[in-house]
Formats: sequence, C-alpha cells, structure tokens
Amino acid sequence: MSRSGYTDDGDNLAMWRGMVASATRGRRGQRFFRDLVGALDEMPNKRLIAKELRREDGEVCAIGALGVARGVDLSKIDPECPDQVAPAFDIAECLAQEVVYMNDESFDCHWDKRTGKSIQYTPEERWQKMREWAAKQIRVTPEQAGAKELPDNGT
Repeated sequence: MSRSGYTDDGDNLAMWRGMVASATRGRRGQRFFRDLVGALDEMPNKRLIAKELRREDGEVCAIGALGVARGVDLSKIDPECPDQVAPAFDIAECLAQEVVYMNDESFDCHWDKRTGKSIQYTPEERWQKMREWAAKQIRVTPEQAGAKELPDNGT
C-alpha cells in the first residue's frame, strides 16, 4: 500500500469519489487548495518529491510545501498516516489521501507512446503537474466572478 492509503480493490469507489469531491468543494478544501497553489508558487525551487513530506535537504512534497509556508512542524507528522496529515492541514482525511495520491502516484511517471516505455517525471515536472491540478480544484464563487447571483438555467 502507498502513503495515500489507496488500494486497488475498488470497493465503494463511487461513494469515495463523492466524499473527495465534497471535501474539495467545501470551505476547508477550497482554503487548502488556494493556500497550496500559493505555497507552490512561492517555492524558490519549483520541484517536488514523493513519499515524504520533507527531506533533510529541504526538498518537499506538495503538502510539505504548504506545511513549510504555514510554519507546520512536519517532523511531528507521520507522512504515512492520513489521520495525522489531515488535521495538521485542516482538511478531511479523504482529501489528504487524494492529494498524496496525486503527488506520489498520479504524477510519478507517464507512458511514452513513442518509445513504449514508462518514463519518470522529474521533480520539476511533478511540481508543474501538481500546480496545474491544484489550481483546477479551486472553484470560483459568483462574488469572485462579479455576478450578483447564479444564472437561471431554465430549471
């Protein structure tokens, strides 16, 4: 099993995806993603690691980047335990697992159609992919869009 805690059994997948979506759309999730994008943008070296929150050399994963920006003592958090990661960042456990999965596994490697081989993403590519993904999770409210209310879709 990975640091995210995800497995391949697929039991209750629809319910799980719904929980992640709800946690992402919620107030705490939206604050988390806004802060995460800001923390990633502020990194002097735009590179992310996998499997750890922070290494001794200062390299971090996405959640580790936010922890550094917020002044969280990452040495007191077991990166393998979503029940420790989630409260430290004020997010739901399922959302902590999703972010770790994206950082560690989804953006770990990609298939090169030209060569027919799996190719590891570089730390810089992992940063770019995580930055893009995190930004896509942010929802714009009607107030932020300048609208007074949501449009009537005829329903």
